[in-house]
Amino acid sequence: MALTAAERSRYQRHLSLEEVGPEGQEKLKAARVVVIGAGGLGSPSLLYLAASGVGRLGIVDCDRVEASNLQRQVLFDTRDVGRSKAQAARERLAALNPEIEVVAHDVELRAANVGHVLNDYDIVLDGSDRLATRYVVNDACVILRKALVSAAIHRFEGQVITCVPGSGPCYRCLYAEVPEGLVPNCADAGVLGVLPGVLGAIQATEAIKLIVGVGEPLVGRLVVYDALELQFREFAFERRTDCAVCGDRPTITEPRDPPQACDAETAGRIRRLHADELRSLLGGDGRDGEAGLVLVDVREPREFAAGHLPHAVNIPVAELPHRLREIPQDATPVFICRSGARSLAACGVALRAGRPDVCHLEGGMLTWSA
Repeated sequence: MALTAAERSRYQRHLSLEEVGPEGQEKLKAARVVVIGAGGLGSPSLLYLAASGVGRLGIVDCDRVEASNLQRQVLFDTRDVGRSKAQAARERLAALNPEIEVVAHDVELRAANVGHVLNDYDIVLDGSDRLATRYVVNDACVILRKALVSAAIHRFEGQVITCVPGSGPCYRCLYAEVPEGLVPNCADAGVLGVLPGVLGAIQATEAIKLIVGVGEPLVGRLVVYDALELQFREFAFERRTDCAVCGDRPTITEPRDPPQACDAETAGRIRRLHADELRSLLGGDGRDGEAGLVLVDVREPREFAAGHLPHAVNIPVAELPHRLREIPQDATPVFICRSGARSLAACGVALRAGRPDVCHLEGGMLTWSA
């Protein structure tokens, strides 16, 4: 795809690079890249890929812009609050570079539609904040033979890997499948606003290297960035022969939605307490009340230290499977978190471990405070 005079002017700094030049820029123009999530990670990667001249750029996001997004999601401004992220991002990128094609996919990515969405692209960047989406995207990329650059952020730390089917390990080789809810997301744990800018830029860099064919991609290498210490660490990992999707005898041959921490059958056995109801059971201030209840706060220790209900014990949800014995067998646990997602996951863990009765605070500490 030959460059026009306008494109040669726009991409002059690329053309001056021996490693890119006109041939590399033409590869970028012919490339098709899709970014999963137009949030903290997707914002910088989309902006840089658009500016770099990637010919077709896809955006997958079903959320709407919220005021709390603006602390880190630099694709948007205050005027975009309430708008579709995919549509607002498409307009922003088209304004940045009218020479490229930008496609908005305002959908929730699941096993049923992931193949249809990804099939039109060559490279996938995953910046989603849901574990379930990461596994579905990874599996689809392995099955469809698409290169994947996956990144994640948490508080002051981020990590990124590149997976090229047939050339190295995949996301499942590094991380065993974890049910949704066992890991706090940005809304629960918080995140430094500039952190995703660093990781998103690395994702865009990896995509451009793969397209142009220069440098060494992060295949079989996990890069971890610590913003507080300003350190990058690298860890090598290998393809697992027993990997469920890229191993020698794969058991996943088509994308599937991962199991939830709390499925429909399990959810029916959970006693859901609203804030007023729990307050009544606890005798108003939480110091007295219904016998046999024990409050288990499954947030991280720093969240617990910032404020919790009287007499609550702190067992982070990720530690719950091997700390259930700390909850008396003759007591009914009431699991509590920030918004209710992790407490539901905790209920699922407890029920599957054989606990007969569990409760959870609907809406978590947010509704209790309200």
